[in-house]
Amino acid sequence: MAAERVFESRSEADTERLGAVLACVLRPGLTLCLSGQLGAGKTRFVRALAVGLGVLEEQVSSPTFVLLQQYVGGRIPLAHFDVYRLGDADEFLAFGGAEYLDSGEWICLVEWGERLGGILPADRLELEIIHTGETARRFRFWGTGPISAGVVLELPELW
Repeated sequence: MAAERVFESRSEADTERLGAVLACVLRPGLTLCLSGQLGAGKTRFVRALAVGLGVLEEQVSSPTFVLLQQYVGGRIPLAHFDVYRLGDADEFLAFGGAEYLDSGEWICLVEWGERLGGILPADRLELEIIHTGETARRFRFWGTGPISAGVVLELPELW
């Protein structure tokens, strides 16, 4: 059976706590794919995770118009991609995105990762964010391989 965890966040404070907890169990080289509708809170969650890794909150912004934001001031370097505007996976490869995925050094957060198809690592952490209220969100995590499944199992029950 696949490892899965679901967290119900009732507030931005809950989301911040979830990001901090996840930051404690992430490892270099892991890719995390974030899916959810526009406005679901993907970038807000990335900010919470980055802060949990030790990045200053004011340094974290959405990469929507630049495709990639890099954060190197925390415990593990973080590459935050938003591939919503890409036409296909070849565009991601053309700008060198795969170098981050394959480096083994970065945590890669990929918003709209489903658009990249087969170029994503086979073993990755998936996160679906569902908007359930004004500040409420449902976060569903699952791993697609042994390393990511192990990370999911390390997540404690938070509330």
